Amino acid sequence: MAISSITRWCRMDAHVEKHHMKNRIMFWSLSLLIGWAIPTGAQEPQVDPLQGEGVYQDLCVRCHGIQGKGDGPDAAALVVPPANFQRMESRAKSETDLRSAIIWGLAFSPMHGWWDKLSVEEIRAVTAYIRQIAPYEPSVP
Repeated sequence: MAISSITRWCRMDAHVEKHHMKNRIMFWSLSLLIGWAIPTGAQEPQVDPLQGEGVYQDLCVRCHGIQGKGDGPDAAALVVPPANFQRMESRAKSETDLRSAIIWGLAFSPMHGWWDKLSVEEIRAVTAYIRQIAPYEPSVP
């Protein structure tokens, strides 16, 4: 009986380790892809914000609202309110900050990451759409 339990535990441990290894490989592969796919400055390809509108309507509007004010139909039920893109603190976020929140989500909030659902092009497009409804305004020191 004891040998059977040990054998079963070893098999479970091997399965868990295999699962963790897959997650590590996926994380590092995705990190490399994101690092490569988010160029800086003048290298940034132009994106049509209207392409991102569809993504926003499908995935974001229920929490962030039509105008990005954080007043979507699901917002009232959330303990941590969704970002209001119209507020200065949101407008002052860099493209990298916005994309990072979309890709990885935000800790201790209902905003989960979309890295496994959206392509790099869709992430760029939805970021461009957010900037269209709430333009970037760097904070003044």
